[in-house]
Amino acid sequence: MPLDCWPQVKPLARCTTRAAFARVEKLFDGLRRKARPLQGMSSTHNPGRVAGFLYLLLVVFAPFRLIYIPSTLIVPGNATATANNIAAHELLFRFGIVADLFCGTILIFLVLALYRLLKGVDQNLAVLMVILGGLLPATIDFLNVLNDAAALMLVRGADFLFVFERPQRDALAMLFLRLHRQEIVAAEILWGLWLFPLAILVDRSRFLPRFLGFWLIINGFAYLALSFTGLLLPQYEHMLSNITFPAILGEMAIMLWLLIKGAKPQPMDAAASSSVAG
Repeated sequence: MPLDCWPQVKPLARCTTRAAFARVEKLFDGLRRKARPLQGMSSTHNPGRVAGFLYLLLVVFAPFRLIYIPSTLIVPGNATATANNIAAHELLFRFGIVADLFCGTILIFLVLALYRLLKGVDQNLAVLMVILGGLLPATIDFLNVLNDAAALMLVRGADFLFVFERPQRDALAMLFLRLHRQEIVAAEILWGLWLFPLAILVDRSRFLPRFLGFWLIINGFAYLALSFTGLLLPQYEHMLSNITFPAILGEMAIMLWLLIKGAKPQPMDAAASSSVAG
């Protein structure tokens, strides 16, 4: 009998016969077997909705730094105007830094929630999904914050930067903002790659619609095309982003499905019987 259960049977210590001890142990074994399904029902009521809610947080906060901050504060080709905008709206720029950190954190919890949902389908693919879709992109998000922090320090003009003239500091701030953008373009490779194992898991899951898996594959190829275009032919990146916009809604589709419909993994015996029947 486990040691942690011993205090519970301490009142029965006087029963020294093997028969009494066996009855107590059998009683506790029966209680444990009855408690296990109840614990499972409470902890896995609908893991799909948990993943959908985390996905929703990512969809809401990620565009703040990716779209709103650049369109509001950054003036392409004009370092002085960009620095003035950041100085005038410093709190807004700092919110962008926090949004990057928040999204990197949420991303880790999201892929862990998806892993919990889909690991029964194929654990190796689920692990690959966690690495490509959570650990690596989140690391880039946290490191990319350094570029924004450096740009903010240059705009504010810390005392140790007195050796640089104001136009030089503005130009350096714009350089770090460009580096932030280039890291995002590079990260789009991971944004695309992680969708392939996710798509295969969705397709094989039998508790999520297969069309979502096909859409996610198209979504993955769209991100890869955007990334390589931004790295090799940046002049066509904006045009390609308009063309691929319907494709990248695949993540929005699975987010809404998980959030509204939810998803529950099939029991192992049911999944096995359905696979045999197929």
